[in-house]
Amino acid sequence: ENQQLKEQQIQTTAISRENDQLRNLLGWQRQAPWKLKLANVVMRDPANWWRTVQIDLGSRDGIQTNLPVLTSDGLVGRVASVSFVTSQVVLIGDPNCRVSALVENATHDMGVLTASGPLDNSLVQLGYLSSSANLKAGQAVFTSGLGGVFPKGIPIGKIVDAQSIEYGLATEARVKLNANLGALEQVWVLFK
Repeated sequence: ENQQLKEQQIQTTAISRENDQLRNLLGWQRQAPWKLKLANVVMRDPANWWRTVQIDLGSRDGIQTNLPVLTSDGLVGRVASVSFVTSQVVLIGDPNCRVSALVENATHDMGVLTASGPLDNSLVQLGYLSSSANLKAGQAVFTSGLGGVFPKGIPIGKIVDAQSIEYGLATEARVKLNANLGALEQVWVLFK
């Protein structure tokens, strides 16, 4: 009997945690000006642990390639391929998921997010910035809306640090992602 009670308590805790998670997500969805559809992450590619995930929505749900995928924290990636009931999502930091990004600062510096090293999946590179880019740690980074895949204004992360490269001709920065790519359970697919 005690064992049954414990199991019920554990289930109740898990359900209330899921509900809180959903409430947070839905609160965020109400503010977002986009049409979103909730999906569960059902599989990770073990050979490519941080860079792709599979979700439980497919063509029967209206999913198409290149739709943006996000959490309540920010951008996660884009739909790379679609089957009838599932889709493959390529995550930020993968070479196949380039994102045009805008820094929230006085000069509205723009660059492109590119793959980072394999060691830390919470960091990505922000390259193709002008040499005069005025970057400081903590500045917010959003999608720029250029490039046709991601609409403008999706939060991505924050600047960690920046350095001058190519003998001072350009600037490169590291960005800490808002979304935790290592712990994705549910994501939103954004319909444009």
